[in-house]
Amino acid sequence: MVVLDEAVLGNPVRLEAVDRALHTMPGHVSRLDDVACLAARLLDAPMATVTLVGGEEEFFVGTYDMPERLVAPRRAPLAYSVCKYIVCADHLVLSTNMSAEPDESLCKHLLGLEFGIHSFLGVPVRDADDRPLGSLTVLDRRPRQWTDAQAATLMTIVETLIARSGVPSGAAVTPDDGAFLGALLETMDAAVVACDRTGRVVYANRAMRDARGLPVDGPLPEDYHRQTPVVLQHADRRPMLWENTPMIRALRGERISSEDVYTHVPGHRARVFDTTARPVHGNGGELLGALAVAHEVTALRRAERFRACHLAVEHVLKNSGSVAEAAPHVLQAVTTTLGWPAAELFLIDETGGNLQSVGHWDDAGLEPAGFFGHIPVRGQGITGRVWASGRAIWVPDIGVSRDLRTAYERQRVDVCLRRGVRTALSVPVRDGGSLLGVLTCYAGTEEYEPDLLTVLLDGVAAQIGVFVAQRRCEELARQLARAQGDFVDLVGHELRTPLTAITANATILAEEASGLDADCRQMARAVARNAASLQRIADTLLDLAGLDSGHLVLDIQPVDLPALIIEAATAARRAADRLTLVTELPGELRLPADADRLRQVVDDLLSNAVRYSPPGAPVHVTLRADDTMADLCIADGGIGMPATERARVFDRFYRGSNVRHQGPSGSGLGLSLARAIVLLHGGTIRLAENRPAGTVVCVRLPLAGPPKAG
Repeated sequence: MVVLDEAVLGNPVRLEAVDRALHTMPGHVSRLDDVACLAARLLDAPMATVTLVGGEEEFFVGTYDMPERLVAPRRAPLAYSVCKYIVCADHLVLSTNMSAEPDESLCKHLLGLEFGIHSFLGVPVRDADDRPLGSLTVLDRRPRQWTDAQAATLMTIVETLIARSGVPSGAAVTPDDGAFLGALLETMDAAVVACDRTGRVVYANRAMRDARGLPVDGPLPEDYHRQTPVVLQHADRRPMLWENTPMIRALRGERISSEDVYTHVPGHRARVFDTTARPVHGNGGELLGALAVAHEVTALRRAERFRACHLAVEHVLKNSGSVAEAAPHVLQAVTTTLGWPAAELFLIDETGGNLQSVGHWDDAGLEPAGFFGHIPVRGQGITGRVWASGRAIWVPDIGVSRDLRTAYERQRVDVCLRRGVRTALSVPVRDGGSLLGVLTCYAGTEEYEPDLLTVLLDGVAAQIGVFVAQRRCEELARQLARAQGDFVDLVGHELRTPLTAITANATILAEEASGLDADCRQMARAVARNAASLQRIADTLLDLAGLDSGHLVLDIQPVDLPALIIEAATAARRAADRLTLVTELPGELRLPADADRLRQVVDDLLSNAVRYSPPGAPVHVTLRADDTMADLCIADGGIGMPATERARVFDRFYRGSNVRHQGPSGSGLGLSLARAIVLLHGGTIRLAENRPAGTVVCVRLPLAGPPKAG
């Protein structure tokens, strides 16, 4: 939204200053035309103007390619002015698309309606007393996004214009001779270079000389063009030949709007410049030469690459099965992003507690002697110090570092220097508060922005830390699964035979204990009861082992599921005291299944519902079906299961935290067996909350029966 302040525009002091400026301007208009031309070319805009804003009119004191009908009288009514908004605001004002602005004063502005101008960017021009007299404004007939760099360039031109004018308070803002433009260009942050029509470089400002690694003063070297492939690179890091530079391409008639050019001056960090280039024509249209303007975007491009790096690391980790497999590809992504030659990943060995290399990357494909694979010493060297402190370490130049003094450290420094390494950055790899390892990267030149680089590597280290922790958890889970499997085999096979003998003899002893006294009879019955319990656990373990291994197969026959559930419910009523069982079952529902195995599932689910519910509390059993699936739900009003533990309740030997140390005893095998049987039938089983208290176990079985063995 723009503001039109009549009090500002009509201020007598300001208008008097504008009038004085207009009367001191004769003879300087052509130079201000040059200023407008410079602003347009630096910002890649087709039009520009320097104006003074009066109370009712706008005065054009410098123009470049503005519509002739508008600027020929050198003044225009304020209805045609956007500069009045800049004076009223007394700071930068812009519009990316005037016709789309919600403010009617812009969307129906006469510049747009009569001259097709759609966007503008302007900054105020002030006198020595800091009063806004007018503006320097660039304009375009197309909608466009003005960048912060372009706004800064425009403000630099104006600030330099005022600083170089040397005029007293209230005097016009005018350069006093042709040296002004050169002085202006020298103060700009943007790098500027120009050539004549033969391609000979005739000017490079201070910023451009710095980018090319040239002295800031003195004549340009005769071999300026021959140095180009050494210093300049394309975005893919290929050397840039002189004839392919944006300026020379512009000399051939090409318009370069935005192209990244990399500079790599030996011994200095790589830099990136967003470059614009245009041919320069005289008033008669003849080709005079070409101009290129470059804004440094190193930090911006690095941030963009950092994001790409994180995505690349994420992709590598998602598709890798182990740390050793992932490490070289992760390190390649990191070093490519940084433009650094090498990196190495170290992890703490879980058994010995030592820091060991698990992978490295060298952009040259080299294996320098002693550089990679060394064993860090805790507290010494860059990697060892991070291992000991748990904090990131940045060494800008290892060759002169006073911190690396021990014999071991000097040896590592020598190895790095022989490899061409000068800078090192090392960060800890963590999972939460646990230190898992160290990531160390090496650069061949002194680097800047250590905070930014540390943020990148911290992010990558965090990704690696999560990956390492997950893989270690997975390996631990595999070891636990193997241990459980071994235990199942042991219990199932090694204990079953002696348990069978104990159970049989204890049962006979209990049944024929007429000659025993009461205490002996009680002990015989206790032995028989507990032996039978152990026998059931052994049988369950054998069933689990057999079902998981495929040694036990289902006996698939047509089964009337409601009838099977009724039989199980009847048995549950006989076994339980004060059981309230509510069933909602269809008259008949047949599906291919193993009746004995499904009966095991229903018996166990009913047994759990009764065991964990208050005496007499209702247990609801419902069976419904659609075209493809049967849904069996058994709901109780008992103690329930914590929501965070419902997924684990089907694991072998797992019992909920609310029953683990209190409540009814159990082996934690019943639901594991139920899940194995349901899965073999092609179904699913899950737990859900039964509000306000209790648990719902839902079993879904396909009406078409279990999947065919492939």
